[in-house]
Amino acid sequence: MVSAGLGLREPSNVDEERFLGVALEMIQGNDWLIPHRAGQIYPDKPPLFMWAIASLIEIGIPPIIALFLPALLACVVATACLYDLGSRIWNRRIGIIASLLFLATYQTYSVQRAGQIDGFLLLWIVIGFYGMVRHLLLGPAWGWFYLSCAAMGFGIISKGVGFLPALMLIPYAYAVRRGWQGVAVMPGRGRAWALGLLITLAAIATWLVPLAIKVVFFGDAAEHDYLYEILLTQTAERYVDAWHHREPFWYFFAEVIPKNWLPLVLLLPWLVPAWRRELNKRDGRYLVLIGWVVLVLIFFSLSSGKRKLYIYPAVPGLVLAMAPLLPWLLRHWFVGHPRRRRIFVGLALFWFCAWFARGFVEPVVVGGNKRQELMADVAERTGDADLVLTNWREGHWLYARQPLVHFGMAGANQAERAVEWLRGHPDDYAMIRPYDLSRCFLEDKAEHISDGDEEDWYLVQADADNGKCQDTLVTDPIYRFAWDRPLE
Repeated sequence: MVSAGLGLREPSNVDEERFLGVALEMIQGNDWLIPHRAGQIYPDKPPLFMWAIASLIEIGIPPIIALFLPALLACVVATACLYDLGSRIWNRRIGIIASLLFLATYQTYSVQRAGQIDGFLLLWIVIGFYGMVRHLLLGPAWGWFYLSCAAMGFGIISKGVGFLPALMLIPYAYAVRRGWQGVAVMPGRGRAWALGLLITLAAIATWLVPLAIKVVFFGDAAEHDYLYEILLTQTAERYVDAWHHREPFWYFFAEVIPKNWLPLVLLLPWLVPAWRRELNKRDGRYLVLIGWVVLVLIFFSLSSGKRKLYIYPAVPGLVLAMAPLLPWLLRHWFVGHPRRRRIFVGLALFWFCAWFARGFVEPVVVGGNKRQELMADVAERTGDADLVLTNWREGHWLYARQPLVHFGMAGANQAERAVEWLRGHPDDYAMIRPYDLSRCFLEDKAEHISDGDEEDWYLVQADADNGKCQDTLVTDPIYRFAWDRPLE
């Protein structure tokens, strides 16, 4: 279901374009410690996901397949882990139900088919989750706990929230303290628990130590800024005071879960009372699983910055807590109502088959990447001339077929700086947005182009300069970049 249509779809959003581009630039520039985007340091995310894509490309896998393989692998591992945990905690039937519930969840389909970090992050989250459950509910199993700790470390250098499985220790500690059944009791093992933290730090150090050595002893000012940005600004500061995707506390509960956790949410009116009965029996298995899901939701809800992807790591815990109660619920629905059973089976089959078919239909309906078509058109119109990018997006860099000049993704006064550049390089071209065109250029000297996706651009040269714009002494650097082998 998740792999349907693999290889047919081009990168279709800025995240996919960005991560594929960063991975390709890692290979071209042979700098795997500090990610770059069109020659400029990319400071938003740690590099492990880009390493995975680049490694797959290096062994000969085409880029548009390599982009999506890490999430597909994560989905396979997650499905297998949920089946195994359900089988071990309850029985094989529950394992099958847990894995099917996970695959049936809309957010699983939407995230794991995308070439984004969150799909790859699931690999480390679910390995961490699996190891924790094996240790806390089926243990003691210190080997699995240490594997969980290593996975959390690699999850952190994939995306900062890779530590989420550790939150499971909070409801576990409560269950042990209160004498609940179904949890493993491990008194007097302080050193063994502490070793887990050291293993997590060691996994993080596989990237952070070489990076720190490079930056501290050989780095320039931009690389020092990168170290601060990736360690503090993009983690703690972003969590406490996000500068975009700001949403109210109830955003996930009111706007994300009702759609993205279908069909699971349809079962909650029956399962919530059933969970309450199990908790009243002091069953620590449900306390640990449900408590972890609640803590993950609270953790992300407390941050001012929210995206619907953020709460996805809670899904494995949710389906594992749902699975053992589903046979009871289906009996409650179907006894004496064979027609209901037939309807349910038909809807379930349709649900899975529809997602599978969509994997092949969607690439045909959506078509190719519009920015790829745009940059091919630009190259045809301008030849091999250098192209100045202003207010650009990742797809313009990813699919560029000629040398690029730009002033950074968030540089100030980009149209004015483009004017200054063209005055000194009259053979070059610049891509200008409509809202900048009339301020700095003669419209009758500009050539209109479009990417077919409601984004209009104009190509201009030095002869289109209207003389009204001057570079206001901006000292931000100018970046130059060209692909050795443009992505066709």
